[in-house]
Amino acid sequence: MSGQEIFVIVIVALLLFGAEKLPDIAKTVGRGMRDFKKATDEIRREFETSTADIRKDITDVKDSLTKDVNDFSSKITKDVNEVNNSIKKDINDVKASVNEEVNNVKSSVNEEVKDIKDDIKSEDKKVKDKIDDPYGFTDEDY
Repeated sequence: MSGQEIFVIVIVALLLFGAEKLPDIAKTVGRGMRDFKKATDEIRREFETSTADIRKDITDVKDSLTKDVNDFSSKITKDVNEVNNSIKKDINDVKASVNEEVNNVKSSVNEEVKDIKDDIKSEDKKVKDKIDDPYGFTDEDY
C-alpha cells in the first residue's frame, strides 16, 4: 500500500468512528494482527515438527533400502566373481588337457612318420639295389 492509500483509510476510519474510538480500534487491530502472527507461527512450528518426524522416517527407510541394495549388489558381485573364476579354471583345465592330447597326437604322428620314412628309405635302397643288380648278385660274388 502506498502512503496516500493509508492516509485515505485513516481519514475514513476517523470519520466513521470518531477520534475517541480510533485508538481502541488500532489497539484491537494490532492485537488481532499479533494473534494472527502468533497462530501462523504455531502452525508453522507444528508443521515443521510433524514433517520432521516424517522426514526422519523417510530418511530411515532410504538408509535401510540403500543398505539392502548395497548388500544385495555385493552378494551378486561376489557370486559373479566366483562363477567367473570357476569358468576360467575350467577353461584352463580343458585347455591344458587339449594341449596335452595335441602334443601326444603330434608325438605319435611324428613317430609314425619317422617309421614310414625309414621304411621308405629301406624299400628305396632295396629297389635301387635291384635296379643295380637285377639278378641278386652282391659285390662279393663278382
